Amino acid sequence: MVRKSQEWPDEGELIVGTVYKVLNYGAFAKLEEYQGKEAFIHISEVSSGWVKNIRDHVRENQKIVCRVLRVNPKKGHVDASLKRIREDQRTKKIQHWKIEQKAEKFLELSAKSLDKSLDEAYDEVGYELMDIFGDVYGAFETAADEGAESLTEEGIPQDWADAITEVAKKNITPPEVHISGYVDIETFVPDGVDVIIAALKAAEDNEGEEEEIKVQCVGAPRYRITVKSTDYILAEKSLKAAAERCIEVVEESGGNGSFLRELDN
Repeated sequence: MVRKSQEWPDEGELIVGTVYKVLNYGAFAKLEEYQGKEAFIHISEVSSGWVKNIRDHVRENQKIVCRVLRVNPKKGHVDASLKRIREDQRTKKIQHWKIEQKAEKFLELSAKSLDKSLDEAYDEVGYELMDIFGDVYGAFETAADEGAESLTEEGIPQDWADAITEVAKKNITPPEVHISGYVDIETFVPDGVDVIIAALKAAEDNEGEEEEIKVQCVGAPRYRITVKSTDYILAEKSLKAAAERCIEVVEESGGNGSFLRELDN
């Protein structure tokens, strides 16, 4: 069960629940992110239209997203609304909840590698990760991208940082960015073919950088340079540098070249 660092939800917060009881005047739902807590949705908060039969709108075992209206910890009450949410908000909340379910599995795997339970994981680092990174998945994303140091710098113990990073790197693939540009290159020297080949090889040679560069012939004298990276800004820099290397080789032979970021329609 996905957990929150706080015991009770805030007023206005979107929450995920599972309906377990439907009565004529409202429905009760167990909260998926707040252990042992439940919410009540009055029939007047089920739909913006007239509700003739509440069971036409909610049913037992249904997953719902609702907005918190009131919280009374002393009485143990959470009043919520189904009608005060847009469809895009509902979809986004469910997606985030599913991602956090995945993150909890990652946290459990990290704990297992340290011979610890999920409860211990939450108590020792889980809630702290939420406070630092916004949610547990955010911490794993950061670890996958920046390594264990990104966690230890925030005060996470080294053993946990290493365990989390290992799981993150195995399970989270950084999003890829693909961008393309074009070079027009020509030379008229006797060994022009060799010059062009050398120029294209120079474009693909990014000196050990992480970005992957490929060159394809669109139709001489035009060639497409494609860069694959996990960072858009780095991809743009790499594309420009590749074009410059290519053009430099051609110009050294007395030829000429130009770089086109995009083609005119």
